[in-house]
Amino acid sequence: MDPGKPGRNNKRVRMISVCFHGAESTGKSVLAEKLSRELGGTWVPEYGRTYCEEKGTDLAMADLLAIAEGQAMAVAAAASANPKLLLLDTDQLMTAAWAEMLFNQVPAELTTYPKADLYLLFTPDVPWIDDGTRFFGKGPLRSRFAALAEDVLIRSGVKYVTISGGWVEREKAARTAITTLIAAKAVWPSK
Repeated sequence: MDPGKPGRNNKRVRMISVCFHGAESTGKSVLAEKLSRELGGTWVPEYGRTYCEEKGTDLAMADLLAIAEGQAMAVAAAASANPKLLLLDTDQLMTAAWAEMLFNQVPAELTTYPKADLYLLFTPDVPWIDDGTRFFGKGPLRSRFAALAEDVLIRSGVKYVTISGGWVEREKAARTAITTLIAAKAVWPSK
């Protein structure tokens, strides 16, 4: 039997990636880290936050491209450990939404990076909290940014599940979406 192919006594374990996506201050980072611990996955933090904390938030398109590349390197480093589950606090599709929001254009290279198996689209129906790196917290700007984030997913043709409601509902919906994907992919070896 080929060890690289699934068989009766040999289940191939394939990494599953889930990306937390959506407007700022919707619980993505906190929940991605929490669920990675609970579900035995690897969490890849948002590189853009680190970038902005180090270099400031006066961004140019070159900064967004650097953020996209930094996020790709963080994902590659995490994936090199071959985890079963990779929870991405963001990816280049979210950077594309930022580009559209800030500069009314999306460089093609932002849409060519590998895509997650599933995107969790967090809606902006929870209170916005300013942490010093956030931009679009008020009314129409927050709504526009959320719409752009969803539009990027639609244009990319990726699979996504909308996550909304209060904090407890968000956590339950995200956990359900992830565990449903795991079950559908049937990649976890039985004990």
